[in-house]
Amino acid sequence: MKYIHINCDLGEGGEFDAQLMPLISACNIACGGHAGTVESMHDTVVLAMENNVEMGAHPSYPDKENFGRKTLEMTPENLQQSLVAQILSLKQIAEAEGGKLTHIKPHGALYNDASIDEKIAQIVIDSILEFEDKFPIYAPQNSVISRLAEGKIEVVFEAFADRNYQQNYQLLSRDKPNALITKKEAVFQHLFLMFNEGKIRCENQKNIHCFASTFCLHSDTPNAVEILKYLQQRFKKKNIQILRS
Repeated sequence: MKYIHINCDLGEGGEFDAQLMPLISACNIACGGHAGTVESMHDTVVLAMENNVEMGAHPSYPDKENFGRKTLEMTPENLQQSLVAQILSLKQIAEAEGGKLTHIKPHGALYNDASIDEKIAQIVIDSILEFEDKFPIYAPQNSVISRLAEGKIEVVFEAFADRNYQQNYQLLSRDKPNALITKKEAVFQHLFLMFNEGKIRCENQKNIHCFASTFCLHSDTPNAVEILKYLQQRFKKKNIQILRS
């Protein structure tokens, strides 16, 4: 039996969190930057614990208007202060329920910026280092943040099951019509190639090496529940199981 680790961004106001949670290994919980309230954080934490799913903080630029998908011009001090506050709020809620955060995954534009911009990457790392837990960070391969984090905090390399890639390991911009992979069969083929053969099939049909250990499916991808159920069925036939804590 092989095990695959699948994570999903939850607590973002979507209506399918309760259906998605039993189908994943880890959830990245919005903690007030791009989405999320004290109530939604609490509800998502409880739901994750009921389903034995790992819980991580999903901080972002503080920009609910644009769902954290646009770069914000902020001073390093203000951005770090915001990220620490977001992580701390979720950490306190999780611990009050008897749970514990297992990782940090930046959201949206912050995730993308930290993968290519040393200043932003360092701010994210410094924010995590303010916590004694030294939370592992989910990060893309060949990214600036993974290089800067080396020797400081653990890096868990992540790849996306429902996004197309460029050959430089950057995700295809959401502005492009083929940025998202939404057909369940195509998601499975894309994910299975990454997991089983260590290859990412790029949008130009060329392959690049994949050494990710967790794979993300976005909760706002159309038919996300149907896709995850389909993945589970296909994996079962190949003697692969979704890893649970």
